[in-house]
Amino acid sequence: MPQFVDTSPPGQCIFCRLVAGEIPAARVYEDALTIAFMDLGQVNPGHVLVATRRHAANLLEITPEEAAAVMQTAHRVARAVKAVFDPPGLTLLQANGREGDQTVFHFHLHVVPRHQDDGIALSWPRKDPPASVLQDHAARLRGALSGAV
Repeated sequence: MPQFVDTSPPGQCIFCRLVAGEIPAARVYEDALTIAFMDLGQVNPGHVLVATRRHAANLLEITPEEAAAVMQTAHRVARAVKAVFDPPGLTLLQANGREGDQTVFHFHLHVVPRHQDDGIALSWPRKDPPASVLQDHAARLRGALSGAV
């Protein structure tokens, strides 16, 4: 993912400033919980960011209601992107934490129109753990889910 350098002063969130109207943005859609706007670093025409209006640094800080609203807005925007730009593919991307390649620490999701040979590479090395390891991981997650993490 290309690196974006947020030049906002410490303690100020660039997306919060955008939501507040303090900085310009090419807004696409807004509702009570979300805002969608054009990514300044357009990978392909129609690359849109969908963010929560309320500041939350990452997926683990948003509410289930906000999570649903972001996906609903992303779905709506994706249909508009398809209608206007007619890309043969579409990628939704959401990153969390520096190690997850997050560069702006305000929850957002990328809606990226995709074309053959567009220069975007989303691949990782398969590790193929044995079935017993996968079963153990699944059991641990089921336990966490039953405890209402």
